[in-house]
Amino acid sequence: MDRGAEGGREAQVNDVVTAPAPWQLKGRGYILAVRLPALVLKEQSFIDKALQATRRGPLAYVMFVDYESSNVGPYRELLFIPGSLQFSDGRYLSVSKIYVSAEASVVNGRANWGIPKERCDFGVRYGDDGAGGADQITLMLDGHILAELKFRQRRSCKLPFNTGWLPKRWVTLAQQLGGREFHYAPAARGSIKPARLLASNFNSALFPDISQGRVVACVKVTGFEMTFPLAETREL
Repeated sequence: MDRGAEGGREAQVNDVVTAPAPWQLKGRGYILAVRLPALVLKEQSFIDKALQATRRGPLAYVMFVDYESSNVGPYRELLFIPGSLQFSDGRYLSVSKIYVSAEASVVNGRANWGIPKERCDFGVRYGDDGAGGADQITLMLDGHILAELKFRQRRSCKLPFNTGWLPKRWVTLAQQLGGREFHYAPAARGSIKPARLLASNFNSALFPDISQGRVVACVKVTGFEMTFPLAETREL
């Protein structure tokens, strides 16, 4: 495999910051594992047609992340992973749908890792953690609601997590975009705490409607630090 574009000094091009990998990010968010109906996983997960028939796995994954800092500044994102897909050298998890709040994240996410990012507006209201309040996230596109999620963390101790404890292949993702294949293995560490998805609502034409399925696991992630490395790429 050829290596992706070399990291370097950030530049300003057409009012969008150009920020090559690697990236360093800090923030908090939620991770969900969801068991969805077969029809949703097969036909409503926004998987590229060339890869659609290769999807495997009983679960999909959803992540909301609020990055307080990154190589392109603070931003928020909501992403969907439909399970594993077959790529040129094996099966990998892959992001099939993702919205972010910053255009610089869209441009650089596509260029650096082949992640099919799109931009929308985010509204986030955090509850009082000490009082067990709910965290509410709303995504808006062209003035219309794209997605709404409401979470509450459970009253239990935080546990540390570190992707370095896992085999690299388990945390390696792959994407195909613009005639190229990208492989990358983000590294992350922080704390997790059990949480609950209290309510959700989605425009299924824009994001998979996970309310049609059953949440089998939900955690709140806090104080995490993440590194998005240089991707390995190849022409298709």
